[in-house]
Parts: sequence; C-alpha cells; structure tokens
Amino acid sequence: MTATITPPQGEAFAPAGEWAAELAELQARRHHAQAMGGPEALARFKASGRMNARERIAALLDPGSFHEMGTLAGKGHYHADGSYAHTEPTNAIVGTGRIDGRKLALHVDDFTIRAGSSEGTIADKWIYIERLAFQLRMPLVRLVDSAGGSVKLLMQIGGTKIPEYTTWPAQDLLQTVPVVGVALGACAGQGAIKVLSSHFSVLVRDQAQVMAAGPHVVRQAYGVDVDKNDLGGWKAHRKSALVHNEALDEADALAQVRRFLSYLPRSVHELAPVLTCTDDPNRAEDWLKDAIPHDRRKIYDPRKLLEAVFDRGSLFEIGRHQGGSVITMLGRLRGIPVGVIGNDPKAAGGAMTLQAAAKMERHTRLCSLFGLPVVNFVDQPGNATGLEAELAGTLMGATRLAEALAACRSPWISILIRRCFGMAGALHGPKGGDRLNHRFAWPSARWGSIPIEGGVMAAHKAEIEAAPDPAAKRAELEAHYLAMTSPFRTAEKFGVLDIIDPRETRRVLCDWVEDAWYVVQGDRTARA
Repeated sequence: MTATITPPQGEAFAPAGEWAAELAELQARRHHAQAMGGPEALARFKASGRMNARERIAALLDPGSFHEMGTLAGKGHYHADGSYAHTEPTNAIVGTGRIDGRKLALHVDDFTIRAGSSEGTIADKWIYIERLAFQLRMPLVRLVDSAGGSVKLLMQIGGTKIPEYTTWPAQDLLQTVPVVGVALGACAGQGAIKVLSSHFSVLVRDQAQVMAAGPHVVRQAYGVDVDKNDLGGWKAHRKSALVHNEALDEADALAQVRRFLSYLPRSVHELAPVLTCTDDPNRAEDWLKDAIPHDRRKIYDPRKLLEAVFDRGSLFEIGRHQGGSVITMLGRLRGIPVGVIGNDPKAAGGAMTLQAAAKMERHTRLCSLFGLPVVNFVDQPGNATGLEAELAGTLMGATRLAEALAACRSPWISILIRRCFGMAGALHGPKGGDRLNHRFAWPSARWGSIPIEGGVMAAHKAEIEAAPDPAAKRAELEAHYLAMTSPFRTAEKFGVLDIIDPRETRRVLCDWVEDAWYVVQGDRTARA
C-alpha cells in the first residue's frame, strides 16, 4: 500500500488531477529541502548569532530573484513498500539570482547539515553551478561555511581517494567571469580554496576562519595549541594577505559583495555598468593645492586626496590592511568604473614592500581582465631596503609586478604627485611596445634614481661629517640638488606630458576616461 503524502501548507499550487500524488510528493520533497538541517540544528545555529544559508541568500539577492537548482538532491528515505518518506537534503544550495537586477550564480554552504562538510555533500551539485557560471558567462558568488573534509568519508566509500581539485573548469572560470568568495565560518581545506580561488574575498571578523586545517589537526601534527581565530581569522590574514577584506558582520560582508560586483561586467566579453553621474567633471577642491606638504618629511592623507578627485562616494577599497604602502580601490569617473592605485606614505614610508608589490600586481591583473581603466596616484620612494626586505624577496615581488604591467591591456594614466624613484618608481604604469606612457605631474613631484635625502648622504658622507655643522652642510647640499630636480625641467624636455595644478586633476581625469572607455568598448566588442 502506498503511503499518502500531505503537501505542506501554503503551497502555490494545490495538487489535483491525475498527477496529484506525484505533485504532492514534489511539494513534500521541496518542503524537506527548505527545512535544511531541521528545527533543532537551525535553532542552535541561530543561537550562535549567524544567519542560516537561506537567510544569507535572501540578504544578498534582490527580493524574490533566487531560482534554486538541484532542490531535490539529497539522501531519500522510503517506507517498506518503497513509497517516499522524507529527504535529508545535501548541504550545498545552488541557483541563480540577481543583484541590482544583474544576474549571477550562487553556491551556498548549509552548515546546519553535517557542518557544511565538503565530503558530506553531493559535489556534482556545486560543480554544476560553477560550470553554469562559466558557460553562461555570469558572476559566481560562493558563501562558504564548511568544516572541510572528514574521516567519516572512509565509512561511506569503503576506502580512500586521491585528492583532486580539477574536476571543473576552475581556472577557465577565473579568466571569464567575476568570482567572489565569502568566509562566513570555519573554512578549512576545500572550503578555504573556495574562498581564496576568487577575484575578491571577504572574511567576517571573529566568526570566520580560512585555513589549511583546524586547531585539532595542528595540535596533533605540531603539539601546539592555537585558537582558530589566531590560526585563520582576520588578524592572521591581515598579515598573510590571503583574504582581501574583512567585515564587521555578515551584513557588512554581503554588502561588500554587492558593492564589488557593481563595478564589474557580467563577463570578460561585456562592459562593466556605467552609472549616471551628477558630480561635476570640472569640480575642483581648492584645498588640493596644498594637499602635499612643502616640507618633504611630512606626510598627508592619501585617501582624502582620492575622495576629492573621483566621483563622490564611489571609492571601494580592496585589501586596506595588507601591503599598506599601496592603496588599491575601485572607483568611478563620470560614472565609468575604474581601477584606482595610490601610495600611502604613512605605511613603510610608501616604499614598495613584497606585500605591496603583490597587492598592486593582483589589482592590475583584475583591472586588465575585466576592462577597467586604471588611475595611479604616484608617491613612490622606491623598493623597501634592508635585511628584512631582502630576506622577504621584495625584488621578486617587484619583478612579478613588472610582468603584470607588461601584460596589462587597460588604458592607464599616472598622476605623479610627490616621489617617483628607482625601480619601484619605474613601475608606475605599463610602458614599451604600443603602450602610451600617459602621465601628468603635480608641481610637488620629484623623480630620479634615488631620493635626494638618502642620495646626498650616500654621495657626500665624508664631506658632511667633516663639516663644522654637518646638519647645515647636509641641508645645503640637499637644497642644491633639489633645485635641479624641479619637475618643470623634465617638462621642458617633454619627459612628462604636463605639470598640472592639483585642483585641475579631476577635470583632466574625467576628460581622459571618456577616451579610455571608448578603447575598452572597442576591445570588448572585438573579444565578444
């Protein structure tokens, strides 16, 4: 005898007609999928202060836009006569949805089912959505909350398997569409890779961790007790630079995802969205004329400077707490999305450290891949020096950056605002071949093979130390050399396109971006 299935209350379509039994079973199966890990598991998860998987989907996407796929996947349970009883759903929720009307693919871990374990799921389900994102050319967002692998898999398959992570077009995906990874809990093993194998990643402070293995494994392997947040939380990744951004809470993390995607196209074959801009392209902030202190040993706030030049409220910073001497952002000029790079003299004096080089390289590749013009505000004293910098391999970071710049196809403009010295200074933009070395300078800019302050001491050490007043002699020599480093002398030889009043910078950039975007449009049309 076949068991009678009572459909859940509130279904849009009441089962009727010849297929009533089958439709009732479909509704029941959908209901079990919506139940996730069940009332008790959901209650425990809510008590931890976190949104469950479906709440996260609702918070990220436009209301009512989620279309789930593979809803019925899971472990089915049946009565003795073979009729359907209930389903234990898999812990991967996938589908498509919209952010600000723009479509994307979504892969979400459900921690209430087997702690979101990657080995307690049906891998074909999340692999499918990644293939779909690649083939249908839409952004992919992964909301990761996964405990990683488990030895319990041995009982399921009766043996072991060789680890692999190449069962879907992961690298092709990254070369085609924007990919975002969000760490919302403990992301170990494969969960960590899902976060990191992305163009933008964000981690929730004091809630999420990204690590190769958790504290229990570390304790067994090394005999070291370590807290999971110290091992793979936000403090660790401020130093490691593995994760781009940190978020105060889940709502902040999802808001950052929405913001990041707003600057990018659906795929490399299309253009990023241009917004209506009400900010006057000729707007000039008068204080910019004194933004750079005349005293070369004083610093300034580079972010305040950038905010004064780009469309109001349009800047979104990526990786603020890593490689701090370089600033990487997305922003807009006349509503057109652009990549933004700058130097911060408050971190390592603005010098090119290994992490700063890696950060600028990563941003350069992102902008080149997705067709974003790049604006670089240059205050570069050179590569970091000293024993620590040499042991870190700083020059290799600079070399890799040079390779990324050579491969970059984005229209590029550099604004030299203060220092531009040495090898790192030379990396202020793509050069050579058919690349246009498009650069302007402020009157405060200086450049050369070595900064005057350090160069004078190196070249005249004996003379300075022998002088009756070494400090006065050093100042005299510096003043002598500084007179010869005037940017106007370089402009006389057309070594720089022009010297501009800092207050003219927005107007210059807004004029340039119109032509830069025209070039990007042509490239995208040819690529499609």
